[in-house]
Amino acid sequence: MFSQSEKVAVFIDGANLYATAKALDFDIDYKKLLQLFKSKAMLVRAYYYTVLIEDQEYSPIRPLVDWLDYNGYTLITKPAKEYTDASGRRRIRNSIDVELAVDVMEIAKSVDHIVLLTGDGGYRRLIEAVQRMGTQVTVISTVSVSPPLVADEIRRQADNFVDLASLREDISRKHSGAPRQSRDEKEFDEDEEYDDDYEDYEEDDDYAETA
Repeated sequence: MFSQSEKVAVFIDGANLYATAKALDFDIDYKKLLQLFKSKAMLVRAYYYTVLIEDQEYSPIRPLVDWLDYNGYTLITKPAKEYTDASGRRRIRNSIDVELAVDVMEIAKSVDHIVLLTGDGGYRRLIEAVQRMGTQVTVISTVSVSPPLVADEIRRQADNFVDLASLREDISRKHSGAPRQSRDEKEFDEDEEYDDDYEDYEEDDDYAETA
């Protein structure tokens, strides 16, 4: 997929990756994920995108976001927009699509390879634009569940497709290492209903020890 001499930039759609890993029944170890890319190529930067509710006294995703920010990832966060639907239910909506696309376009000419960890079909035109610059694109998601969690249009458009299931042994979280991804990620996905009864993020004893 990569060569050691290639300059690679990684872009993670946090909510989408969470949903994919959950469907495959494992938690991502972000320390291992970063090490995997560093071992395969010249990693220029790894971006992580997520939506946050900023006025919450405590956000279950905050420990993960803070850890990523201090351990080699470039964090791009965006405040969630809350509204009440026609039935009176509290919902949130926002999307990191534009931010991710802008960052990809800005760095595409400076690297040899872009890696997108998402299954969102809305990125097909972005992939096409990057390829016109002469930069390869790899999409990581899964077709190992039914229905597949990657849109067929981006899987076909990408130069390479890697099933997340094939990376399980390399990046799955055991009982130590980087903190796992919180359930909040799925709750903050675009057009998802906000759930007041969040399961609290579990901080492991070794969380503070992780470098």
